[in-house]
Amino acid sequence: MNVDLTLVFLGLLVFSAHLFFSVYNRKKIPDVLFLIIVGLLLGPVFKLVNVDSFGVSGPVFVAITLVVILFEGGTSLSINVMRSSWKSTMSLTMICFFISMLLVAGVGLIFDMSLLSSLTLGAILGGTSSAVVIPLVKILDIGEESRTVLVLESAATDVLCIVFTLAFMHAMQMGSLNVGAIVGNILSSFVLAGLLGFAAALVWSRIITQIRKLQNSIFTTPAFVFVIYGIANLLGYSGAIAALVFGITMANITTIKNKFLLKVMGGHGHLLNRTEMIFFGEIVFLLKTFFFVYIGISIKFSDMRSILAGLMITFILFFGRIVIARFFSPKSANSFDKMIISLMIPKGLAAAVLAGMPLAAGLPGGEFIQNVTYSVVLFSITWVS
Repeated sequence: MNVDLTLVFLGLLVFSAHLFFSVYNRKKIPDVLFLIIVGLLLGPVFKLVNVDSFGVSGPVFVAITLVVILFEGGTSLSINVMRSSWKSTMSLTMICFFISMLLVAGVGLIFDMSLLSSLTLGAILGGTSSAVVIPLVKILDIGEESRTVLVLESAATDVLCIVFTLAFMHAMQMGSLNVGAIVGNILSSFVLAGLLGFAAALVWSRIITQIRKLQNSIFTTPAFVFVIYGIANLLGYSGAIAALVFGITMANITTIKNKFLLKVMGGHGHLLNRTEMIFFGEIVFLLKTFFFVYIGISIKFSDMRSILAGLMITFILFFGRIVIARFFSPKSANSFDKMIISLMIPKGLAAAVLAGMPLAAGLPGGEFIQNVTYSVVLFSITWVS
């Protein structure tokens, strides 16, 4: 592809992304849907770009997107807010995730996938997209508790998707579903990763004021998150969980009152400032823009089997969600709230990022899992629109 034309396209894409977001605010049509359509036009429709053209940069881009999204998402989670709505959130989140996971796994078995591959697909598609849900519920006239529960659900299910996807992938690599060994390995991996992310946040909170004195230092926090993610993975822990816990801890660092931890931090913790948060938000915006275009390019219309599976999964998840919303919505939810809750099945960035992991790990059925997930992302976002 001509370099000059590529640069022109990238510039126009960023401008278009802002236009799409403006349409989202006014017409309530998710901007990510337009981005996927751009990718579809570039890839499967006009064949201007092939996903194979990205080579090794594709998996690297996926990893960078996952790290930044998890970190930035963690910084938006308040311990106090989570405490106030945890009962309603936990009941809806856990029921929706596990029922959705099992429903998707059932479809996977229908399409001759193995049990573990089906459960992996179910774990990837068990959550909802915070990138779609959060902006949408903020502008809908629903109850405060229902709004809070939906926002927290979209954030919490990202964690569940990551935990169970990695668990089932680990089981496939082991060759058997040894529940005891899997639970032990996963718990140790996640607990140690969480401790690493927590400890890293304490250290970073202590030195961040000194780091800010350096010239052009705003990129140092994302760079530090990359280091933590890489170290955790090299040690055999979950880099994703380490990045998430790092973000959550940095967002709530001032709530720490333990004398020993305060001594480690050299006094009261230092929050990320407004400029840094705006900068991280801009990074997420750019990564989201390019990533959903990448998804559109990656969708293979020639694989009608994955398209059919994706369509079937979308319908099944919607009807399952209707039943769940009827019985597990917050007590304060009225009929309109329950209708909105039943519609909130969009899959987004977390699912799309996780979809590439089985294929990158060389696991059986990895390509089918990725193709089906991308199809469900497209269909579910279209459904909400």
